[in-house]
Amino acid sequence: MGSRSKRSERCPRCRMHAHLCICRSIPRYALATRLVLVMHRREYQKTTATGPLALEALANSELRIHGHQDRPLDLSDLSSPERRTLLLYPGDGVPPLTGTFLETDSRPVTLVVPDGNWRQAARMGRRLPGLEHAEMVRLPEGPRTSWGLRRENHAEGLATFEAIARALGIIESPAVQAGMEALFRLMVQRTLHTRGCPDG
Repeated sequence: MGSRSKRSERCPRCRMHAHLCICRSIPRYALATRLVLVMHRREYQKTTATGPLALEALANSELRIHGHQDRPLDLSDLSSPERRTLLLYPGDGVPPLTGTFLETDSRPVTLVVPDGNWRQAARMGRRLPGLEHAEMVRLPEGPRTSWGLRRENHAEGLATFEAIARALGIIESPAVQAGMEALFRLMVQRTLHTRGCPDG
């Protein structure tokens, strides 16, 4: 096997090139918040998708795939009187996710995060089946994205991993956000390295 094929192999867990695997650096958080990441089947195949790596750090998380005609997605099972379901929605006209907002309902949160760029996530959020009971929230304004490998036309667009980390920083604790963002920075650094960027 030549060096080219070895470098193209990817770790099945972190999805990085095998020689740049970051699995040993993945933290593990057992949180009260349940995270549900929703991805289109085609989006899941992309190596630049950051959401799956976030799930590896979160014990109470799961991936839901949509786009299979023979297996339509239905999220109605997320409706529970014991939990508050929030849908992270990248758009105007919905309340920001803040501590004050969370104080209006003391139940633990199920956070549904649609994966994709700003436009894709907004479109998906309006169409996800079975989430009629969910409350839409948006992230407060914050720093610009550190993920420069995908084109994002919206100034507030974030990588899915970044959005999850910031949301959990509000719902759970700043320490969780900091730990996840450290992993994200490592992923960015090593991904840039594979592309020959001097900062990688």
